Amino acid sequence: MKTLKQYEQTGGNVSAANEYTVVKNQTEGSSIFLTVLSSLIVVLIVLGNSVVILAFIVDRRLRNRSNFFLLNLAICDFLVGKSVVLPISLWSIITVYIESTLHLDLCNLWSQVHVLVLYHRAISITLSIPYTFTGKWMLGKFLCKLWITFDYTTTTASAYSVVLISYDRFLSVNKAVLHQSLQNRHRQTALNMILIWIFSFLVYGPAVLLWEIITGTNNFPEDSCRAGFLETWYFILGASTLDFMLPLLSISFFNLRIYLEILKRSAKRQNHSISRFSKEKAKDIGPFTITNNTVLSSPQTNEKRQNNSVPCMDLKIISDSPQTNERLDRLNKRNKLSKDKKAAKSLAILVSVFILCWSPYSIFVCVRAVCQGHCADFFYIEVTVWFIWTNSAINPILYPVCHKSFRKAFKLLLERFMKFFLVQQF
Repeated sequence: MKTLKQYEQTGGNVSAANEYTVVKNQTEGSSIFLTVLSSLIVVLIVLGNSVVILAFIVDRRLRNRSNFFLLNLAICDFLVGKSVVLPISLWSIITVYIESTLHLDLCNLWSQVHVLVLYHRAISITLSIPYTFTGKWMLGKFLCKLWITFDYTTTTASAYSVVLISYDRFLSVNKAVLHQSLQNRHRQTALNMILIWIFSFLVYGPAVLLWEIITGTNNFPEDSCRAGFLETWYFILGASTLDFMLPLLSISFFNLRIYLEILKRSAKRQNHSISRFSKEKAKDIGPFTITNNTVLSSPQTNEKRQNNSVPCMDLKIISDSPQTNERLDRLNKRNKLSKDKKAAKSLAILVSVFILCWSPYSIFVCVRAVCQGHCADFFYIEVTVWFIWTNSAINPILYPVCHKSFRKAFKLLLERFMKFFLVQQF
């Protein structure tokens, strides 16, 4: 497709110019739609995870070991949305692609959508404006490396937070006694969360900061902001193993063990119920009446005193006998099994969303590294990154859907917000 300037130079007719105008307007409309959609994702990430964090502050009932790992995931996702990662990458995709392929002027586009992106903090605006208008990175290597390091660290920490959540659910279902003993060990819980962040930084951080110094090469132009190792296939394969394959294998292992344990206990309970009902006989007492006298009377007397009697239903003998204790034990086990099934289902949903959002990027970046960038354009890698960031927007929606405690906390948070709002109004 020729540009308008090319049509003018070659004597293109008016219809050709009109065709270009239509294409330009359509492209600008698509770009605005993508910008609004991407900005909506950012808003969902920031607001959704902010609500989760505030719920922990407001409702003390959420503060247990299992939920602290969910809090760590919410913090990771919040930093993904609130940091400089999304605003810069959003405009990196749109400006570089449109200006390089369609030669369109983005100044008009920026004026239409700038309200949607200015809700970010000053640092986000400061970093994104030059990249927005020029499509080139002009803020120096230091801020570029800082942005890339923060990006990789937060997303990798998010992946390993899902591993921690899966491990905690595994202990809850398969090793209930050990899990219960860990509930009050807050220092160990905090240490696990800190180690996740340190490890996530070590996966990519040193490579981002020291790659040019170690290799003495830079595969990308000076005005771009990309990690130097993106064309090095062996590093990409190793790093992808650590930030996706290892979490995926760990999550799959824990979920499989949980599923097998629940399946085993369900089958055992079913077999026990069949055996019990085939051997036991109910020990009931027939219908009788309770009178207001302490001495049982004859049938004739009962007829005379029927106005003072209270009819009762069939009553089963309740005592501290072994049979009663056995029934209570069965009831507790049934409740525990039902609770574990719900936890397993909620975890399965969280893990499924994680796999769907992370797989495209991990597969695409490995393929591109192996073929040295000849079989996959970098633009599509940038697009698959948005799948990862979309995961950060979906997670806070899953918490209240899958966890009753979060629904109660969100309701409490909403009540306090409405009370505060009414006080401010009146």
